[in-house]
Amino acid sequence: MRREDQLFTVFPKIIRAGESSRITIRPKFTSLPRRCRVTVKAMEGRGRDPPPREAEATDDGLTLEIPFDGEQEYVLAVADISSPAAARIGEFHLYAVAGDLHALTPWKGDFHMHSTRSDGREEPAYVAAACRRIGMDFMALTDHGRYEPSLEAMRAFEGRPIDLAIFPGEEVHPPGVSTHILHLGGSESINALFKGAGYAAQIETRAAALAGTPPELRTAYAVCEWCFDRIRACGGIGILTHPYWVFENAYHVPEPLLALLFERIPFDALEIIGGYLFEEAEANALQVARWREECSRGNAAGSGAGKRIPVVGVSDAHGCETGKLFGWYYTVVFSPTLRFPDLAQSIRAMGSVAVEAMPGTPSKVYGPFRLAKYAHYLIREVFPLHDELALEEGKLMLAMLAGGQRAEEVLGTYRGRAARLYERLWSGRADFS
Repeated sequence: MRREDQLFTVFPKIIRAGESSRITIRPKFTSLPRRCRVTVKAMEGRGRDPPPREAEATDDGLTLEIPFDGEQEYVLAVADISSPAAARIGEFHLYAVAGDLHALTPWKGDFHMHSTRSDGREEPAYVAAACRRIGMDFMALTDHGRYEPSLEAMRAFEGRPIDLAIFPGEEVHPPGVSTHILHLGGSESINALFKGAGYAAQIETRAAALAGTPPELRTAYAVCEWCFDRIRACGGIGILTHPYWVFENAYHVPEPLLALLFERIPFDALEIIGGYLFEEAEANALQVARWREECSRGNAAGSGAGKRIPVVGVSDAHGCETGKLFGWYYTVVFSPTLRFPDLAQSIRAMGSVAVEAMPGTPSKVYGPFRLAKYAHYLIREVFPLHDELALEEGKLMLAMLAGGQRAEEVLGTYRGRAARLYERLWSGRADFS
């Protein structure tokens, strides 16, 4: 957390571009000097920076009316002009966004994790609580070939006062192909359908209809397409998973099939980063490079416009307490609410970014440039405040699972704290829901 956030409360931090906004800087532990000099700097240099001005602080802090001309980051430098050297008080970073983005909330989450129900190390409910402890707003448990564990995690907290959204999910392992697919949010298991009567016939019929597809790829592509279609039919989203993961000395998705998937894009999003340690990060680098190249190509309709391939970042963690992977990769979805249909629609509309947050290294954001730039600001200036609240909530969720008698009662008093924080940090968000 930045020094300024430790010593001051600043609100709002997220402002509508093209408007003036009243900014309040309030010290937490002391008082501001009465006479201050305030300098406003637009980081991208768009618009004209107002000249430095003097402002008078009160016992409630310093309140300023400032115009924010364009969508970008702004820095407010405040100095004490009552001292001979105009001692620096602090630099306060704000971000102005256009109305469409200002109306959306940045929700953090992880869509790909495993529990003891497949090859993970902790129980489903434990994984969910641990996600809140590291600042996640949503999560989905996606055990190998199993949908029920995600429902188990949901049931563990049903009716309890938590601010973490827990969604159903599974890692789909279609028979006969190496490709793995993430199924998120749907109302039924896709893995269970492979055992049902008629599955093989459906694939055979679908493959036969792929007349323009090389014969050697028809069955594999038909399986993938069938899975993505069935996921959408039950209200979920389907994600193409770790295509450059190396398994048994080969990439997980054969290149001819991967090229066809990128050409036709039957999936809803690409798992662009995640699931790799430092020494295995080559797969992520390849996935990022492939995504950028594919987005620069014309779409299948031949219009010449670049492809739109939504992205997510996931940990693919097989344990929350191993010190590896868990929390290293996640997704930020810019959505009006935390309800799954809204998150899914936002992802499909290119409203998400993938974040790499390996320990000891600066965070990296992958996705549309406008959102990536904004997300870097949020990671630096907003999420640390949010995560401090979520940490306490996650610990209480774990205590509740362990039988702590007062944990649920205390957790109930904490409910909605992150929402109230965002009400304060976003201008005009008193109607936050």
